[in-house]
Amino acid sequence: MGHLKMTDVMKTLEDKQAEYKSKGVTRVKLGLTDIDGVIRGKYISVDKFFSILETNGGFCDCVFGWDVNDELYSEPGYTGWQSGFPDTGYRLLVETEIWIANENCPYFIGEFVTSAGSDHPLCPRTKLYSVLKRFAESGLMVKSGFEYEFFVFSETPHSIRQKNYTDLTPLTPGNFGYSVLRSSAESDLFLGLLDHAAELGCELEGLHCETGPGVWEAALKPSAGIIAADRAALFKTFSKVFFQKRELLATFMAKWSMDYPGQSGHYHFSLIDGETDQNVFFDPSAKNGMSKKQTHAVGGLVKYVPEFLALIAPTINSYTRLVKGAWAPTASTWGLENRTSSIRVIPGSEKSQRIECRVGGADGNSYLVAAAVLGAALLGIEEEIDPGEPVVGNAYEVEDDLPADRKFPTNLRESAARFDQSLSARRVFGDDFVDHFVLSRRHEASEYERSINDWQLERYFEII
Repeated sequence: MGHLKMTDVMKTLEDKQAEYKSKGVTRVKLGLTDIDGVIRGKYISVDKFFSILETNGGFCDCVFGWDVNDELYSEPGYTGWQSGFPDTGYRLLVETEIWIANENCPYFIGEFVTSAGSDHPLCPRTKLYSVLKRFAESGLMVKSGFEYEFFVFSETPHSIRQKNYTDLTPLTPGNFGYSVLRSSAESDLFLGLLDHAAELGCELEGLHCETGPGVWEAALKPSAGIIAADRAALFKTFSKVFFQKRELLATFMAKWSMDYPGQSGHYHFSLIDGETDQNVFFDPSAKNGMSKKQTHAVGGLVKYVPEFLALIAPTINSYTRLVKGAWAPTASTWGLENRTSSIRVIPGSEKSQRIECRVGGADGNSYLVAAAVLGAALLGIEEEIDPGEPVVGNAYEVEDDLPADRKFPTNLRESAARFDQSLSARRVFGDDFVDHFVLSRRHEASEYERSINDWQLERYFEII
């Protein structure tokens, strides 16, 4: 899932016209991911679809001027009343087609573009693509995958609002991690979601109960390049569709209740040599199998994740998860097979040697989480950063003694300010993107600070 040459597009266009005519296809569904990771889209006629493939389409640029509640940003920025909310362009990527059988309808991923047809500076997908391109210029390909925790409730979008997000009924009761009893009793749902994800091209390597009432964990199959983030974004949205069609509801909030651990969105990755197809993180002659590239990538993560944290923890709610003793880190540390550290190196073989970033919650925008993690690793490799010695034992016990620049901001406003001041962030992501993202996070913080109700639940429970 990347970008095809125009000659390939035209050939695919001819093939698709013939295929859709034979299948009786009359409509196409499209989706573009906004700054918050919400997929915005529409149904269009099949004739309109073929027109867009040739000339690109137009999408109201309000998607760059409002929040997850469709409220306009309080500060003037990229767009607003002053500009009249014109259309911004978008292109559909024909190679991303997913067949939605029960709708007799194909789905396509789109990317925002400028009026000239070039990559849009605020598009999350192309922002990640630009980071991946920098690896490719060095002959490297990223192989990565997300794993998400999420709670499932015997509720609907209407019932959670009628109950004011209190006294909700979880799908299953009690703390029962890795429960064969629960997953077997709910096998229709477990197997149904596995099949649903596979049909969408988002195959899961594993699906199990986590600790907490109605909480599941899904590990997506690793993918090359940008496909991992595509699959993660699709999985989050269409798993919600799967449950809501069954009068159930899933939430990917970072933490919906202080009674339970937060919901993580961990990101695993390795680097593959484009010519030899070998994992460059693995060096059998090195200590713990860690090659210099892996060591330096860890160094970049340790140094830059605190600066890039707003991309990885992008909501008010994110910071209720990043507390000590809750299976989530509060500072930038690394360790070998250490789940208390923020960066976990997983040693093993040429096939399995990788890095896990354990900082993100399930509420993150998959494209921006990957861009932040990979951007930090890239800087580490380019600057040959030494990560220092790994943490042994409980990482929480050493965090208080770390320098201030290694400790995570404790709230979204502080995190946005650090991202704003980061020269490295501006070098990797560009001034236009950094300025816009910071504005959007300041708006989010302001909306929360003037709220006197259960703001986090109402804002994020269903949508994020």
